[in-house]
Amino acid sequence: MTPFHQLTATSLRGELISMADYAGKLILVVNTASHCGFTPQYAGLEALYKQYADRGLVVLGFPCNQFGHQEPGGADEIAQTCHINYGVSFPMFEKVEVNGAATHPVFRYLKDELPGVLGGRIKWNFTKFLIGRDGKPLRRFAPFTPPEKIETFILTAL
Repeated sequence: MTPFHQLTATSLRGELISMADYAGKLILVVNTASHCGFTPQYAGLEALYKQYADRGLVVLGFPCNQFGHQEPGGADEIAQTCHINYGVSFPMFEKVEVNGAATHPVFRYLKDELPGVLGGRIKWNFTKFLIGRDGKPLRRFAPFTPPEKIETFILTAL
């Protein structure tokens, strides 16, 4: 089992989820926010998920309030934004920190494996990490990279 598959996270509904549940899947991990200029990317992420879920893609959303306090609400408000406003059906997790001492282990691992332009930091909401079916991180995408531009990488990895 890879280090990624040994990690856990708490779902938006409060359930502890093992990343091992996604073993054998192509995973796109995204730190999200409901009040961000990139929030409309939820629609593109959902479109990718719906189109490729039957081929093994799963999108995992992790709300984060570290950038401009753009995710101030609790689980219910986050769920409403995701599900009602954007039709999100992919798994969403509880609000996490992606930088600093309290960085969630999923993001600590991903940043160590794919440091990005800022070294070990995430620049903003909607940074995306593509993880192979074997649990190894493949590629990191900047917040401004729309989900549609990731499709080629997804198809190659599927």
